[in-house]
Amino acid sequence: MTRPLTFTTTAQVREHLLARREIALLDVREEDPFAQGHPLFAANLPLGRIELDARSRIPRRDTAIVIYDNGEGLAKTAARRLQSLGYTDVSLLEGGLQGWRDAGGEIFIDVNVPSKSFGELVEAQRHTPSLPAEEVQALLDAKADVVVLDARRFDEYQTMNIPGSTSVPGAELVLRARALAPDPATRIIVNCAGRTRSIIGTQSLVNAGIPNPVAALRNGTIGWTLAGQSLEHGADRRPPPDIPPGVREAAARAAREVADRAGVQRASLADVTRWQGESGRTTYLFDVRTPEEFAAGHLPGSRSAPGGQLVQETDVSAPVRGARIVLVDDDGARANMTASWLAQMNWDVWVLDGVPDSAFAETGSAPLYLPVPSRPVSWIGARQLADKLASEPPGTTAIINLSTSANHVKRHIAGAWFALRSDIGNALRQIPRAQRYVLTCGTSMLAQYAVEEVEQASGGARVQVLEGGNQAWFDAGLPTDTGERRLASPRIDRYRRPYEGTDNPREAMQAYLDWEFGLVEQLGRDGTHGFRVI
Repeated sequence: MTRPLTFTTTAQVREHLLARREIALLDVREEDPFAQGHPLFAANLPLGRIELDARSRIPRRDTAIVIYDNGEGLAKTAARRLQSLGYTDVSLLEGGLQGWRDAGGEIFIDVNVPSKSFGELVEAQRHTPSLPAEEVQALLDAKADVVVLDARRFDEYQTMNIPGSTSVPGAELVLRARALAPDPATRIIVNCAGRTRSIIGTQSLVNAGIPNPVAALRNGTIGWTLAGQSLEHGADRRPPPDIPPGVREAAARAAREVADRAGVQRASLADVTRWQGESGRTTYLFDVRTPEEFAAGHLPGSRSAPGGQLVQETDVSAPVRGARIVLVDDDGARANMTASWLAQMNWDVWVLDGVPDSAFAETGSAPLYLPVPSRPVSWIGARQLADKLASEPPGTTAIINLSTSANHVKRHIAGAWFALRSDIGNALRQIPRAQRYVLTCGTSMLAQYAVEEVEQASGGARVQVLEGGNQAWFDAGLPTDTGERRLASPRIDRYRRPYEGTDNPREAMQAYLDWEFGLVEQLGRDGTHGFRVI
């Protein structure tokens, strides 16, 4: 029996946050409207992805979950969907986003705001050293004794980077800096696209006692671009995989000291096993090594969350604020440095010590926990669909692509319409009426859950799902198209970050920096963060 939906007030959410009681405040809109305004600790879980993402992101079914939208009518559907998945403590935020605003709650824009506001607080309190783009360019031009380390993910680094820099994602910095700059006189410059990861990365090296002079590239690649300086594209410089034993041990000692100073706690495998069986308490177990290391061997039940990105995207990886976080690595440096930052961000964080190599026994990706679709799925193969499209009158079948809008623009089945699952009703009014609708996405993992909605919105038309999704169609060499064609829903599923890519307007980049500079003041007005900087 479905439980009646109740309401939770802004004051009650704030009480949970201040008391460090577990709560998941979920914004179920698409990412772009979410980025236009939300509470500090809201996590974005779009309505259309609940079946795919809820179980991994909110593992405990009795977690206190509060859901809101901004009047779009998504919250109630999302609450019912979560209840159907077995979540038992689901409520709606009273008044939605406007109710939060009316109650005096602070509204933040952009994404990953907890980490970005924390990074600004770190710089304000620790006066993290930084150099402007012009000075760094002058050092490079003079062939000074300097190394530039890019703290972003490798794929971000490849998109655009400071000329000559090396990709060293955040959690790797303390582990690898001594090998990349063995001479203490070598200057180390840390950069990201904007500010947060360069500030955190630089301060990590300072906190760990690296003897080299260290500075952040002020304002990252945005600052570099605004200074009129050229970026490199497609670089693939990475540190050597092997780390000299002495360097590894020194990094582990330094990281452990920083973690202890931050109040990081210690756990054993037995502790984690006991905690994962607890009711009433959420435990996240994150492997902070690289995705490649995770795939080669990891602890059963752990999830891959490279340390630098975990600090940057804690709201994505751990939307249950107040949960327990346990980190593991195999070197003693990455987990401790990552944990030191999470502890300062007011998380209950533990590092798993004494893990034998044999415990990293599971390989590949972490398992997905997917529910059974509410409607039986009628599958259709790629070749079978192609034959029907060729033989039947035009307009008999409409293909609806529920992949991301970016993937649709990049490549899609010829004639397919892009639609957001959360916008199916409106999308079908844009798509010429058909006798049959075939749903697809990357692999049709998501598409299989949309059958019931399309059946209802279409008035009972036949609905099938493409077996293997777009990938099966591509692999079969069947006709494809590209570009912004047949968009039945707006492209609001992805917020365009002002620091992404290479074609952002200068005004947008400067506005982003101006916004970051104001985050410390916003934190003070909000008053729920509990951040402390060591």
